[in-house]
Amino acid sequence: MQPQCILVVEDDVAMASGICDVLELAGYDMRVAHNGREALTAIAERQPDVIVSDIMMPEMDGYELFHEVRANPDWLSIPFIFLTAKGQKLDIRLGKTMGAEDYLVKPFDWEDLLVAVRSRLARAQSLKQVSQTELNALKNRILNTLSHEFRTPLTYITGYADLLQEGDLSPDQLRQFLKRLQSGSTRLNRLVEDFLFLVSLEVGEAHTAYVLQRDDFSDWTTLVNRVLARYADKAVARQVTLTHSVAAHIPDLVLHIAYIEDALSRLVDNAIKFTLNGPGRVHLEVLAQDGGVMVRVSDQGIGISEADLPKIFQSFQQIDRETFEQQGAGVGLAIVKGIADLHGGKVAAASQVGQGSTFSLWLPAAQG
Repeated sequence: MQPQCILVVEDDVAMASGICDVLELAGYDMRVAHNGREALTAIAERQPDVIVSDIMMPEMDGYELFHEVRANPDWLSIPFIFLTAKGQKLDIRLGKTMGAEDYLVKPFDWEDLLVAVRSRLARAQSLKQVSQTELNALKNRILNTLSHEFRTPLTYITGYADLLQEGDLSPDQLRQFLKRLQSGSTRLNRLVEDFLFLVSLEVGEAHTAYVLQRDDFSDWTTLVNRVLARYADKAVARQVTLTHSVAAHIPDLVLHIAYIEDALSRLVDNAIKFTLNGPGRVHLEVLAQDGGVMVRVSDQGIGISEADLPKIFQSFQQIDRETFEQQGAGVGLAIVKGIADLHGGKVAAASQVGQGSTFSLWLPAAQG
């Protein structure tokens, strides 16, 4: 196994040599740079497992080096230990505030250096394992989603397309088959659109659209009525009554109106969807709160357990998929959160199993 690599950034040649000797004896592969610019070149050549850096150096000091390292997404996880003769509390506080993992003051005990390096390496390894576990879990959620959500509409499309080719169908059968083909294609199209929108949120394209297309907004009554009208038939079919209230004196906002309508539509759709055994009620309210506008969507559905609540805004997160097939791809609430983030807003959920849920979307008022 290749030994872990430590980069020492120190302009004092004797000090750098001493540090390298100690850490080399401990089994580490050592690299040396004498200022921040040399360090950046060394990191690019081989990414170290830990950086031990002096602060006061020529050309580029330790603080500047730290900023450069943290500005590179590929280097964000490298632990950074400041090593300096400065011992004032203000300097130590600055290093820690910047996000450095440790701060040792010269003169220091060699054992303290070894302990600092070992603890940073152990911590980095733990974080890496956690990240890998989360990544594997996400991969599994995506695979399960793709397996189910893409196959289901494709089965409708291919199955009924094959039946249509057989001929000898009555007009009623033909209309029924075409309706189911349309249902499958609509579901597949929505799924693809959701994936593309989620990607646009992740890569910043949605933010660009938000900046270019945002506008002043105050007509909540029209927007709420438009959203609820879209789901009127679905609500009737599930024995759900849709109600709403829009308070007076709501502050003006600057919104990407289509995005906000999309977010509210997803919340209302979910509320109806998870009211499994009607009759029930879904209520959408808009009011002024905390210097902005609060929109709440409440239902009398199945509710969400306390253990699952913290996960519901994650991408591809599905609760009890085997039991509740109607929940879709598990990206809707992640998209709602992404839309809230674009506007500088917040989303939250409160729920009680068997009693229902309330989803809240808060948006800041326009700055005058």
